[in-house]
Amino acid sequence: MDIVDALSARRGSTCVVGAGGKKTTMAALAARLDRAVVTATVRIPIFDSWVERVVVTDDPVSAVESAEERPLGVVPERERSDRYRGYDPATVDAIREAHDPVLVKADGARMREFKAPSDREPRIPSKADTVVPIASAHVVGEPLDEERVHRVERVAALTGRDPGERLRPEDVAAVLASEAGGRKDVPGDATVVPLVNKVDDEDLAATAREIADEVLARAPVPRVVLAEMRAENPLVDVVEG
Repeated sequence: MDIVDALSARRGSTCVVGAGGKKTTMAALAARLDRAVVTATVRIPIFDSWVERVVVTDDPVSAVESAEERPLGVVPERERSDRYRGYDPATVDAIREAHDPVLVKADGARMREFKAPSDREPRIPSKADTVVPIASAHVVGEPLDEERVHRVERVAALTGRDPGERLRPEDVAAVLASEAGGRKDVPGDATVVPLVNKVDDEDLAATAREIADEVLARAPVPRVVLAEMRAENPLVDVVEG
């Protein structure tokens, strides 16, 4: 099994949410998929360097159908020098109907390692095939604070931990597995494949397996993927349910 199949990303639309490597995961998948399209339902940092071309358009379906370059990025607007805007989820569904595979950034995390969603997110299209909630293994043992965690109060509510307390594997698992966390607003027929990222040594691999076991005990997901998405061969392990 390679990282594409481990994340069930070979066909349809794959939405990445959470924190700790969404853009790196999308780039790694885009490089390994045949003719991928990359887009977002939220703001996305400039990603021209890891696709063949980015088309800024109000008609992404026509752009996808007419462009030969792959991986191809489609976005509605360059909002600032460092980021694009995303489409509404229904438009991304239309892109998926016209072409697959499609990789979708479906929430934001402000460069943190871990997060829980707000009331307004994630923005997952209704026809999403796969949702990949991400967390960084590096957050275990670190304080629950704004330096590392996006929306500290939401994570505290889902884990029962107080701000400033050190995060445990079971805390990361609680958020990834929760219907108010990593599984929030997932369409009923979508597959959820949690990803523990930044597993870059044996100690972190052991920690990530603890997270995976806890997730599998809490949520009806087929597997949890352990990876270092910056590596040449990113897949570290797959813990099956």
